[in-house]
Amino acid sequence: MNTGITLLTIFLCKSVLGVDPYISNVIGYVCGLINSFLWNKQWVFRSHEGFIGEAIRFGTGFGICYGLQFAVVWWLSHGTFGELVFPLGAFAISGYGVATLLGNVVYTVCNFLYNKIITFKA
Repeated sequence: MNTGITLLTIFLCKSVLGVDPYISNVIGYVCGLINSFLWNKQWVFRSHEGFIGEAIRFGTGFGICYGLQFAVVWWLSHGTFGELVFPLGAFAISGYGVATLLGNVVYTVCNFLYNKIITFKA
């Protein structure tokens, strides 16, 4: 669900509202951040620890993982994929779109591991 919220927000900001792609990326991940903390605390890791301490650790992990994701998106969209367009049946996805999807994979894996090991440690 978090990935869907993040990617949908990025798409809506960039493609529907015309917001700069990198600003759209930040907005999408902040929306995903809020959703992710609440779901991870309550249902994924079922944590009963203090809210403030976990929120601080979660925010720190978000910053680290988001930085890695942003670097991947920047590197791929300014280098490897550049201005490429990938056809998907009746649709097409831009090089930036592919970079965003791959960056999201990096973020999701790193963020889950960070939260399992550090934020919501059992």
